Parts: sequence; structure tokens; C-alpha cells
Amino acid sequence: MSINQSLQLKLQQKLSPMQIQLIKLLEIPSMGLEQRIKEEMEVNPVLEIDDSINKPSDEDPIDPQINAAKDEQPQDETIEGYLLNEDIPAYKLQANNYSDDDKRESVPYSEAASFYEHLEEQVGLQDFSEKERQIALYVIGNIDEDGYLRRSIENITDDVSFALNIEVTDAEVENVLKHVQQMDPPGVGARDLRECLLLQLLHARNHDDESIVVATAVIRDCFDEFSKHHYDKIIKKLRISDEDLRDATEEILHLNPKPGSAYGGGTARQAQHVIPDFIIDYEGEQLSFHLNNRNEPELRISQTYADMLREAAINRGNQSKEQRDAVTYVREKVKSAQWFIDAIKQRHNTLTLVMQAILDYQGEYFIDGDEQKLKPMILKDIADKTGLDVSTISRVSNSKYVQTPFGIYPLKYFFSEKLQNADGDDVSTREVKMILKDAIDAEDKKHPLTDERLVEILTEKSYQIARRTVAKYREQLGIPVARLRKQI
Repeated sequence: MSINQSLQLKLQQKLSPMQIQLIKLLEIPSMGLEQRIKEEMEVNPVLEIDDSINKPSDEDPIDPQINAAKDEQPQDETIEGYLLNEDIPAYKLQANNYSDDDKRESVPYSEAASFYEHLEEQVGLQDFSEKERQIALYVIGNIDEDGYLRRSIENITDDVSFALNIEVTDAEVENVLKHVQQMDPPGVGARDLRECLLLQLLHARNHDDESIVVATAVIRDCFDEFSKHHYDKIIKKLRISDEDLRDATEEILHLNPKPGSAYGGGTARQAQHVIPDFIIDYEGEQLSFHLNNRNEPELRISQTYADMLREAAINRGNQSKEQRDAVTYVREKVKSAQWFIDAIKQRHNTLTLVMQAILDYQGEYFIDGDEQKLKPMILKDIADKTGLDVSTISRVSNSKYVQTPFGIYPLKYFFSEKLQNADGDDVSTREVKMILKDAIDAEDKKHPLTDERLVEILTEKSYQIARRTVAKYREQLGIPVARLRKQI
């Protein structure tokens, strides 16, 4: 047996505790920072809120060991949306941290605990036996917050038999489900979208109306064709006119694909609103901004624990082992608290530095909100201006929002790739997307523009772009393919 020895050199970069804190804090938006601070205060008794007007002086050291360590630290739910059920394009599954232009709006959620209560109240109004009542309550308990029953009858039958210790058949559960499906809101208890829409149509007050009758036939007999906008096939199969199908489609598009959402869902959720991290002002021909941190508490090291460390330093020679262990514990907590406070300050500095660079870069746009004035800007552009790493710019731009004089936007909205037109000038991909959107908005919906035709339109405007790129931009705009945009 022989033993071989070799010498290897490895270059490793270890992150300090403050760097780790900073990385995590950079990713948190303002609306989440207050909660993060509360969590830190719960696990570290040394941290407390500074309610005084004047901030404590940095000239009064708490512990020489802690100060030495500190000096080492470096810096759409609609029917139409449901029916557009195509495969997700590959580019959407790839990381692209500067060209995602999707706008996300916050939707205020209503207080929602009433959905299941609403269903349970209706159980008492049904002519159920005690056994059927128990089955109905169990079925309701398996309905999700959108109003759908996602579990099979067979599985529910097994669970009811086991949980309630009663003999029950699939037929009994199916019969109870039919009664549940007649409850309010219409469509509740459906097992898929097709059944949900059919239930709403069958329970419509004017179910004898011609448009409702045709709509029911479309969903019942031609759901696949309808979801793919194959209107010609539907007309031929049902032997109806264009006008009949148009009226039926109008009825279908007014149905609710998520009946449970009318009651806020099945779980209580508080209202969620977008809270801007930055607020931009334009006054006196001058652009300025400030961080939105008014709800963020000012932190400090508890004076009680600071005094404890000073007294321990004076009486170091007369301490028991238990006292030394307690001092070590407090010292670690103070060190951790100081790291957290410094990381919060560094977060402010980094966010300010990045936002100022973006404001300088896109100054013309922030004056009047004209999208044509948005310059091509990628993460590296801001990294070069600030001297920060690209990954830092990515963390800052993620999940942050900016309040401008003309609306609130995700910070990453201002990032876009650049292209060159036929004249060799750099243009933002957003400019190309605006042209695509305008062309599609103005198209004849009976003969929508194909991606190939959109390529020709862009070429006519001096933009040389491949068809797959047009498809990518169209998808980013949330616009379906021509076949799915076709109207009767």
C-alpha cells in the first residue's frame, strides 16, 4: 500500500456575520423589514427601540472586543385567463434578472374566514340525515379556498369511513356532493373548471334563455374547442350561427372561475398593499428621492446589558464560572445586536446608492413618465456606477417598489436589455414591446396578427428581430398567440 501526499492551494471567501446579515436584509422590502426587526428583537433581548430624540453617541464603547470586531466589518383570475392554458415557454424558466418587465399589482384581500362558515350554514338548511350532514361537512372541509373539490370521491369515502367511523359508499358521497354543488356561491364543489362553469350555467336564473342554452352546450360538448378558440369547429358541431356563439361566449366570460374568491377564500388573510421602498419627488426642476422607512424603529443596545458588561470588566478577577458564562452570553448577544444594527444602516446606504444611480441614469424618464425616454439599462450598468457587485444590484432591485409622480412601479421595471435599430442606435427592448402592444391593440380581432407578421411590422420600423424573440416579448406582455386572440 502506498500513500500519496499532495499540496493544494484553495482560495475561499468566507462571509462575515454582518455580510450575511446584509445580504439577507437587502432582499427584504420595506414592508417586510419592520417584521424582520421584530423577529430579531424577540430572539435578542439586548436589542431595544430607541425612543429618544437624539441618537446615542458612537464615541462611548461598550466592549473593546465588540468594537474590534465591528471595525473588521466591510460594507389575472378571469375565464379568459384560465382558458389560455398553453405550455410555459422555456425562457420563462430561465433566470433573467434584468429583462422581466411584468408589472405586479397588489390585490387587497378581504377578511376571509366566512367562506366555510357560509357553506356550513347552508348544510343546516338542507334535508339531510345526520349521516349525510356529517358527510357534507367533511366534503366542505375538503373544498379549497377557490371553491374547488380537488380530491376524488373514492379518497373522501375512505377518509370519512376512517375519520367518522361510519360505513359510507362512493354513491352516498356523490349524492351529498350534488347537494353541496347546489349551494351558494354557484359553482362551488366543482372538480374542474368545466364542471364549475356548467354548474353556474345550470343554476342560472334565466337558464332557459337561448344564449345560456347555447353556452351550456358549448361548455358541455365543446369545452376543448372553446378553450383553444376553435370557433369554426364549434359552429359546425353545434350547428349554430356566429351570432349565437358570440352571445354564448359573452355569457361564459361573465362566469366566475373561482367561486370561492367571492368570499375571500377559505383562510383569513389580511389586506396586502404595495408599500413603496423609495419615493421620488420632482419639484422646482429638481429630482430627489427618499427611503420610505417611517415605520422602521430606531434600534440601540440596551443600556442595562451595556452596564452589565462594564461592571464585569471592572470585576473580572472576582467572578464565578456562572458569572463568566453569563458575561460571555451577553457579550455574544451584544455583538450580534451590533452587527444587526450596522447591517440595517448599511442596507440604507446601499439602497440609497443604488436608487441614486438609477435616478441619474433614467432622469429624463422620471421627469414626465414618458416610456420612450427609458434608456436600456442592465444590472451591470448600475453596478459600474456604484462600484457594487451585480448580485448586490439584483438583490436591491428584487421585490422593491418606487413611488413616482405618475404611479408605483417595481424597481426592476426600469431595467431592460438593449437592441440596435437599423441605424445602429441603442434602443430599449421596452420600446420594441410598446410597438408590439400598439400593433396588437389595433389589429383586426377576426384576423389577429401572427408572430411572423409582427416581425414584418418591426422590420418596417427598422427593428431586426427574430420571430422567437417576438414570441418572447409577446409572452412577457401577457399577450397570447394569434389563435387565442381571435374573436368571432
